Order: sequence, then structure tokens, then C-alpha cells
Amino acid sequence: MSSQSSPKRQQRDLREELIDAGLALLTEGGASALTLRKCAARAGVSHAAPAYHFNGLQGLLEGIAARGFQQFTEAMIEAREAASKDPRSQLIGICDGYLGFANQNAALVELMFSAGKSVPDGHAADPELELYSVASYDVLAKACAPFNNGSGALATELMVWSLVHGFAALSRDDTAMPDGRQIQTVSFADLLPPLQLRDDSPAGVTAISQSSRGSDQLGPKIGTGMD
Repeated sequence: MSSQSSPKRQQRDLREELIDAGLALLTEGGASALTLRKCAARAGVSHAAPAYHFNGLQGLLEGIAARGFQQFTEAMIEAREAASKDPRSQLIGICDGYLGFANQNAALVELMFSAGKSVPDGHAADPELELYSVASYDVLAKACAPFNNGSGALATELMVWSLVHGFAALSRDDTAMPDGRQIQTVSFADLLPPLQLRDDSPAGVTAISQSSRGSDQLGPKIGTGMD
């Protein structure tokens, strides 16, 4: 049984090694540094190995992007778990994780959000790329779920995503304002506008319940004072 599974494990390990090599090349030289031959040389395998495991350069790029989304999701979850447990702090934590990952992995993030868009006709996209990209968005969407900006869940998600993704792009490029002020002096918490909790969210229900109890307690006190 082990003799049958070992070749499969070896193939999987080689695929991961090629992705590791691609990530290193991407970090060092950007997308232009990524070729099948360079990845093979970096991984110490034959130049034919990447083509066999990834069905060409596009497949390798998708494999690297899938790994990126996996790491991206982990970074957002880690930041969320370190934040306070109220809904706004949880959302800010996730977005801070988003920003930290984007600032440290600029070339990778650019690849992540473009790899799936350049799939040639007749080419099936890497299923792991779809799996991990959906998982990363799901983390953001769930953090937005307790809120209602008045236009529905999708509008709330898009508002937050546009804000954090745009801020990541500006911060990553060390962009300064026209008058020289540095964008890096502003935090995402400073940018995020007040968000109304949905009445049916757990936090919203708690807030309404506390407000009702406060009103009930206030009534007798006022009446007693007037007597």
C-alpha cells in the first residue's frame, strides 16, 4: 500500500516545491522572472517537470496564486483572532490582515487577482485557485455580515472590499498626497465609516435588548421622581 501511495506523495511534493520556487522568483524579480525553466532550475528538477505538473506556465501561475490565497486567508484570520470580539473590531482586524499581507507580498497579490482572469479558452482553471479565492472572500463577507449600510449585504461587502483593496494599493506604492503628507500615517480604522448593525445580527439583537432594558429601568425612576 505504501509503495502505491509513495509516488503520489512524491508528485505532490514536487508540485509544492515548484510552487515554492515560483514564489521565491516572484518575490525576487516580479512576474517577469517567472518562467518554467527558471522554476525548474530553482527547484533542482528537469526543465520538463513544471510542464508535466502544471500544464504550462499558466497552470504554474494559477498554482502560485492558489497558494497565495491560502496564505492570504490565514493572515486575515490570524489578525481577526487577535482583535477584540465586537463586530467592528473584527472587521478592522481582518482588513488590517489584508493590508499587512498585501504590503508584504505586492507581486504575489497582483498575480492572485489576475491569474484567474487570463485562463486561455479550453483551459480548465486550477480548482484550488477557485477554492482558496472563494475562501478568502468568505472571510471578508462574514465579517461584513453583521452590518447594513442601507443598500444590502452585497453593497456593504463591496464598499469594504473597495476601501481596503484601494488603500492597500496606495499604501503598497508608498504614495504620498500631492502636498507631501504620507498615506502610511492613516490606519484603516480611520478610513472605515460608521456602520449600522443589522437588527437581526447577534450584536444588533443584543444592543436592542440592552436598550429596551435600559428604557424599562428608566421609566419607573422618572415616575418615582415625579411622585
